[in-house]
Amino acid sequence: MKFICSQTKLMEALNNVTRAVPPKSTIPALEGIKLMIDKNVLELTGYDLELGIQTKIEVSSDDYGEVIVNAKLFTEIVRKMDSDTITISIDDKLKMTISGATAEYNILALSADDYPALPDYDTGDSFNLPQSLLKNMINQTIFAVAVDDKKPVLMGELFDIQDGSFNLVAIDGYRLAVRHEKLDTDNRYNFVVKGKALQEVAKLLKDDDKSEEKHEVILHVSKRHVIFEVNGYMVISRLLEGDFHNYKASIPQNHTTEIVLKTKDIISSLERCSLLINEKMKAPVKCLFDAGQVKISCSTALGKLSDEFDVEISGNMVEIGFNCRYLLEAMKATESDKVKLYLNGGLAPMKVLPLEGDAYTFLVLPVRLKTE
Repeated sequence: MKFICSQTKLMEALNNVTRAVPPKSTIPALEGIKLMIDKNVLELTGYDLELGIQTKIEVSSDDYGEVIVNAKLFTEIVRKMDSDTITISIDDKLKMTISGATAEYNILALSADDYPALPDYDTGDSFNLPQSLLKNMINQTIFAVAVDDKKPVLMGELFDIQDGSFNLVAIDGYRLAVRHEKLDTDNRYNFVVKGKALQEVAKLLKDDDKSEEKHEVILHVSKRHVIFEVNGYMVISRLLEGDFHNYKASIPQNHTTEIVLKTKDIISSLERCSLLINEKMKAPVKCLFDAGQVKISCSTALGKLSDEFDVEISGNMVEIGFNCRYLLEAMKATESDKVKLYLNGGLAPMKVLPLEGDAYTFLVLPVRLKTE
């Protein structure tokens, strides 16, 4: 089995596919990439039984065959090759020769018989999304995905699609993020994709708002898996099982205070607060909304900060505390110049909305402030 390929194209494919390869596994084959040659096509697969990434590139070959090669070693060898083209051959004893310019490596490959098959999927149950839209929706919600496994289903995001409406939802018990868009489909979908898989998908998606050519991603949904087809790659993710939180019931419908502010003002203030807060020096950020201003303060063993800036306030005065990082990440995710904040006193969640429309809804739970 022998093929010749572009070093650049092979390196690009390896950089993406290896993100689905575990650094260590009880199954040695999973620490490798499966290479399958079908004449002029080389298929590369990385898979950790939860997440799989597969792609194909053009090569020069007349052969058929498949092997497994250690992902880390093979990727570094290809990266160090100082040649536009690379020649790779594997003999009957699975000895792999990788050559280019003056360099030649000899390493051992593994039989592809030990590599698990990727899950099958039904191409009939699928829908399309603009790549830039899905990328934006993921980027605006991924911050609220749970990072621990107390409730594993919350380590993913809910795709809630019905009646022509698409909500992408993340919640970690402290924050909730809902990104909403209209979708031209009569089908109903309700499934949860692991946050790690969505991060990998987002890296492959094109942000083509300024491009005349519009790119789409195809989602294939089965009972246990979802597959994203994007720019020549297939990303396969096992769906998370369990009952996702009833997010609609968690969103307050009324408020006693409405605030309009510039996001850069609160982001800058919270970033100043973060200089005094770390894992050892934890403290809430206190926000006092009153008389057209917000006064922000925090105090730790490292020091104290007092800050203020102008806002538009309608309704009751509110004093409320927040985890600095949680509020800061929510504000950065708005990607808006101005936002609306809805409050119901100092113990209820803050609701964050765009000035116009309903593209996103964020909730941030408050921290109870100590009485001074």
